[in-house]
Amino acid sequence: MTSAVILLTVEGPETSKVAQRIASLKGVTEVFSVAGNYDLVAIVRVDANDQLADLVSDHIRSIPGVLSSQTLIAFRAYSAQELAMMVPLD
Repeated sequence: MTSAVILLTVEGPETSKVAQRIASLKGVTEVFSVAGNYDLVAIVRVDANDQLADLVSDHIRSIPGVLSSQTLIAFRAYSAQELAMMVPLD
């Protein structure tokens, strides 16, 4: 499983439309409208890096209103549930 966080800059009036289109794409689990240097943050989970490349390059970046993106590929994912199940290494 490949997980990634995609940071997006979009044209202001298109933010909601862009977010909805991205949220409908296979592999996108969540899209957040955020304040700061970026307008949207998309969380992606796919089976392989090739799928991530296709999703970002062929689908997300081609949506009208998307000005730029930065993709952060996760090495490991940590959740409260996983951390609770971990056994201390001491």
